[in-house]
Amino acid sequence: MQNVRPPRASRPATPDADQPTFSWPVRVYYEDTDAAGVVYYANYLRFCERARTEWLREAGFSQQQMMDRLGLGFVVRSLSADYRQPAVLDDALQVVSHIASLGRASIEFVQRVTRGADCLFHATVSIACVDLARGKPVALPADVRNQLCRFVKA
Repeated sequence: MQNVRPPRASRPATPDADQPTFSWPVRVYYEDTDAAGVVYYANYLRFCERARTEWLREAGFSQQQMMDRLGLGFVVRSLSADYRQPAVLDDALQVVSHIASLGRASIEFVQRVTRGADCLFHATVSIACVDLARGKPVALPADVRNQLCRFVKA
């Protein structure tokens, strides 16, 4: 059965054309939906987490190796989310991400979950690099910082 949606005005789903982005595909499965048949609100955060992890992997970093070798990890420090339109079972989505800023010990991501040209969800996520043993923020390792600088608009 095909989902029929009325046309809606939508904001652009991508950042500036010259902003380096990473896009990760997501298919909505039954397990992602709630009793109303739409994607459960917390699952958008899971989709975004997976996209950030895959971006780091594509950039050459394994979070597991950072934890094992350096005792460092990334944690969400803050989050602002805007739910604009619902996604439903079998929707093919894209999580489009870009780095808005790179701090000494933090990364601020802007992420959008899109279906075609429609932006369904928009979030700004601040990630902190922490020493896992002490639970304290620490500077991003130089190699991680240097690699991520390629993705920050100058």
